[in-house]
Amino acid sequence: MLTLYLPMDSIACALGADQLALALQQEAEQRGLALQIKRTSSRGLFWLEPLLEIDSPQGRLGFGPLSLEAVPELMFLLAKGESASRHRLALGLVEEIPYLAKQHRLLFARAGITQPLAIDDYLTHGGYQGLQQACELAADDIIATVQESGLRGRGGAAFPAGIKWRTVRSTPAAQKYVVCNADEGDSGSFADRMLLEGDPFLLIEGMTIAALAVGASYGYIYIRSEYRQAVATLREAIQIARAHGYLGANVLGSGLDVDLEVRVGAGAYICGEETALLASLEGRRGEVRAKPPLPAVQGLFGQPTLVHNVLTLAAVPLILAHGAAHYRGFGCGRSLGTMAFQLAGNIRYGGLVECEFGLSLRELIEDYGGACLSGRPVKAAQVGGPLGAWLSPAQFDTALDYEAFTAIGAMLGHGGVTVCDDSISLAQMARLAMQFCAAESCGKCTPCRLGSTRGVEVIDQLLAAPDQQGKQQQLTLLTDLCETLQYGSLCALGGMVPFPVRSALQQFPADFGLV
Repeated sequence: MLTLYLPMDSIACALGADQLALALQQEAEQRGLALQIKRTSSRGLFWLEPLLEIDSPQGRLGFGPLSLEAVPELMFLLAKGESASRHRLALGLVEEIPYLAKQHRLLFARAGITQPLAIDDYLTHGGYQGLQQACELAADDIIATVQESGLRGRGGAAFPAGIKWRTVRSTPAAQKYVVCNADEGDSGSFADRMLLEGDPFLLIEGMTIAALAVGASYGYIYIRSEYRQAVATLREAIQIARAHGYLGANVLGSGLDVDLEVRVGAGAYICGEETALLASLEGRRGEVRAKPPLPAVQGLFGQPTLVHNVLTLAAVPLILAHGAAHYRGFGCGRSLGTMAFQLAGNIRYGGLVECEFGLSLRELIEDYGGACLSGRPVKAAQVGGPLGAWLSPAQFDTALDYEAFTAIGAMLGHGGVTVCDDSISLAQMARLAMQFCAAESCGKCTPCRLGSTRGVEVIDQLLAAPDQQGKQQQLTLLTDLCETLQYGSLCALGGMVPFPVRSALQQFPADFGLV
């Protein structure tokens, strides 16, 4: 029997993967060809989706982007026993595609290989080794391993994970919680979604280990409402894990109980901020609260709560299974392990690139991304989501690590990289950042609530000013406003909107009419 692999990832399905699966099955039946189609996660090579893979003695052969029109020819070759590599969409061995072969995939090692809800697939490819190891260790030893690994939060703040864990562990309480922030709202970001849909047991395993370590017995996965497939997949995966003894009472015979629940957000960007997320989980309005107290001390329902991003928790099983030293072997300086960079915008080869820290932004955009799809020169790249700084090509040789980006007034954030060509106006993008902040503000603090609205008005006045004197007056006002937003806002939404505005002004003054 011939085995084919076709992703069931949202992007692949949006591009026709479900229709292709049906067409492939129908063609096989008409030709008397015994065929099995396994629906897998995505490799993250989105410009090749839908990407079909076929087993061969050498490994999986790739074909893509596959269309319905190409199916009859491909099935004809397969039915005749001829080499499918003759097909016009043949890509050769998938693992040898340069985009994929150059990566260092740790979190996404199973991407495109396993079926998301097949727990046997997960176990065959190293799943639950980390949890088994954790069950043999004392809680303090688990935390020490995470701390020694150098793991930092992947949600944007890059705070050392081990310190959070130890704080929650050391805070006395009858009930503690673990919360996964899967409210992936940054434009151009999709790594969380890929993992939630494609490798749900990895997140479940990471959350279970975290719960055992900090003394929590219950956890919540807070997912944005737009991720319907991820919600359904995770809910089913939780039931499967529970049925196999990896969740629920007496996890793997440890004598400890850990259970998880999926909660769906209501579309508010601000709920990506941890205190607003916790308020939403409690059934209240998603609104930021002042810190301290930190959620690690007084979080969900007033109890100690460990809040982490999807990719942070997903790194934990690997660290426990292979040890802290193995994880520290990737990266550079204080930026250890790998980062899942997401290439989007005007880019030729958009997709997921998981590499160890230290790669340059130029290598990411040019070598992996192939520069702009339009064929025009790259003008700028925004790294870290809609509140990230705009970087010019002169800054592209900066290494992709937390400290190097901080040194140039930027941030890695969640790893999203949006690329633009020379047809774009960075003045309009700066205005859009202020407009975005105004629309998404929870309204609790004055700088963010009013400052972002005034920011849109000031940028409009700057652009409309008839002479340089008028522009300089508005520039002074905008500079003061950005300072108020950065230092007076209650959370990162208002505090970081100056990043795209200031960087656009500094790197692209001509777009504002400034000379």
